[in-house]
Amino acid sequence: MRSLLLAVLCIFSLAGCNRSDPIVLIQLHPKNPDIIYIATNDYIYKTRDGGQTWSNLSRGMSHSRVIAMAVDPAYPATVYAGTKGDAVYKSHDGGQRWASMRTGLDDATISSVVNQFLFDPADAQHMFIATTMGVFETKNGGQQWTKRMDGMKEVLMVVTLGMDPTRPSFLYAGTSGGVYKSIDQAGHWEKVNNGLVPPDMVKTSRALNVTAILVDPYEPETVYAATLAGIYKTVDGGKSWKRIGESLADQMIVGMVLDRTRRGVLYITGRDGVHRSDDGGLTWKAINKGFSSTNVRAIAQSDIDSNVFYAGTNGSGLYRSQDAGETWEAMPMAGGG
Repeated sequence: MRSLLLAVLCIFSLAGCNRSDPIVLIQLHPKNPDIIYIATNDYIYKTRDGGQTWSNLSRGMSHSRVIAMAVDPAYPATVYAGTKGDAVYKSHDGGQRWASMRTGLDDATISSVVNQFLFDPADAQHMFIATTMGVFETKNGGQQWTKRMDGMKEVLMVVTLGMDPTRPSFLYAGTSGGVYKSIDQAGHWEKVNNGLVPPDMVKTSRALNVTAILVDPYEPETVYAATLAGIYKTVDGGKSWKRIGESLADQMIVGMVLDRTRRGVLYITGRDGVHRSDDGGLTWKAINKGFSSTNVRAIAQSDIDSNVFYAGTNGSGLYRSQDAGETWEAMPMAGGG
């Protein structure tokens, strides 16, 4: 089974932006603004000087196709990488050396994809991963993984996870068939698709492809779900969903960020660039000034300066904004290798 996000990437590549490798993800260091990790279709790169020079960190991986990354918030030299076809790798030295961490993962993970990591804010050794073979949990920094799919019977592919920052036991899973919710840290899942999936498609595994799911830190009952067919919002913890953003020309949404300092502000990315809403998704504004191509695959907000954003494109490299997306500047990818 191929990853949903990889399929999206293939769709994106048809847009003709082939001047440089697509930037699949951007992972920022939580404490040092000069350290940035990015992944392309082939390699992981790292800069230690704010983008002036880059180094290739993929040596030691049998599969260098990295789909997800995470930096330990307590010990940022510890980095995790999720791959296409070779499960999880972990580095204790900022990506210089990697060790495989796959004990407890299904044998089938050899053909699966690790789509996302999610830390427990109370314990960085406690993590969840979303994979094309389901949700897995570790309580010891990846040494051992346990499958957590109780109640999630209709789907297998889990693309994204969202955690309520005010109640970390509340999790949401975005899947190939809508959204599931857990109130006991993935001990059990309940389907919460009312308004998301048409009744005649509830039992189908391809009912709705969710690509990102985020819980509003200011209003924890408000959750946003980005899908390949538009954006949805719930204000009652998933009991009911409503479509938002129907005015957007492109409804295939692959990236989403909820502004961590501005209430009701969210960003989305897709083939039509970056759009921002300042009112919880009611209205949207295109913020693409400075891009040479608007096929934007990834977006990230700095943990240090909330006005700083990074965007990875599907053909024209990496960009940075220092004014909350109003203008973007290209960051040359020099020095890689």
